[in-house]
Amino acid sequence: MIRAGIVGASGLAGGELIRLITQHPDLELTFLGGSSHIGSRPAELHPGLRIDPGLTVQPVTEDIADLVDVVFLATPAPVSADLAALLADRVPAIVDLSGAFRIRTPELHDRWYPKVKRRADLADRFVYGVPELVAEQLPDAALISLPGCYATAITLGLAPLTLGLGLELRTVVVDGKSGSSGGGLTLRTADLHPFRSGAIAPYAPTGHRHAAEVGDFLGRSKPGSIGSLSMSAYGVSHVRGLLTSSYVFTNDAISQRELQRAYLRFYKGHRFVRVRRHAETLIPVPDPQAVLGSNFCDVTVLLDEEGGRIVVLAALDNLVKGAAGQAVQAANLRFGLAEEAGLTMQPLMPA
Repeated sequence: MIRAGIVGASGLAGGELIRLITQHPDLELTFLGGSSHIGSRPAELHPGLRIDPGLTVQPVTEDIADLVDVVFLATPAPVSADLAALLADRVPAIVDLSGAFRIRTPELHDRWYPKVKRRADLADRFVYGVPELVAEQLPDAALISLPGCYATAITLGLAPLTLGLGLELRTVVVDGKSGSSGGGLTLRTADLHPFRSGAIAPYAPTGHRHAAEVGDFLGRSKPGSIGSLSMSAYGVSHVRGLLTSSYVFTNDAISQRELQRAYLRFYKGHRFVRVRRHAETLIPVPDPQAVLGSNFCDVTVLLDEEGGRIVVLAALDNLVKGAAGQAVQAANLRFGLAEEAGLTMQPLMPA
């Protein structure tokens, strides 16, 4: 069994990690860490988990290295930066769910994460962990930085165009809509029920850090390129799930048939990315409702001939494929386990 620890066990992503790891055939939960709720059991922190793995939340010290083979950091970015410095080269594998190490370019990191001070040598060692795109790097990775939830959807949506077809994307404009769980458990006035219920709240209308990390990652990946990538983000009244709509402008000529075939070919054998036709089900897809509780990302590509653009839609559960599920998927590949181990659950719908 692979011994797993979770730091940030009281948060939403931490709770999802507990749920997934305690059902995993090859992972054993051996440590729960945090700075608050010391001494609390999982069932006290997460009402849906009536389990007792015999663990309570403990402070994190370097001694954790004696207890775990992999540690998941479900912590705020400044905390992850400090913990990575403490635990690197002591713990065989660190999977960080925060934004501390997602953007490799120092200037871009400082722009979007000005309060996150990190060790430059560690930033260069972290693998940007989109399993479908970097699977060959993960078995040897000691440090894995998971993309953000929006970034996961955007990257998986655009990769067949850049990495697969090698297109030169002149302009990409992203519209993102996410449920309230994407903001974590921090209390903000805008997240109170009287304001959030039924809302479509433009909380980042002119830019988002997840778009910056996508541009940084795909900008270093070849073939293909992206000239500019911008994003507007909206909060909607769902709790889970997000949808990204990427509007792509390119000078490269391509047909709808070529696009569909390219996406199917690119994700052949990748069970967690489902390439879908917009009208293949009773409701138009992708729809976040159709992936909730699962590790799937549903992707649809459409050619808008009149508008001179390619439209890429991607939907996922931000707490599973956008966080804890993708973290487990990356850890599976890191330790030579079946990629789908512990992640075979189908979506819950309606939810």
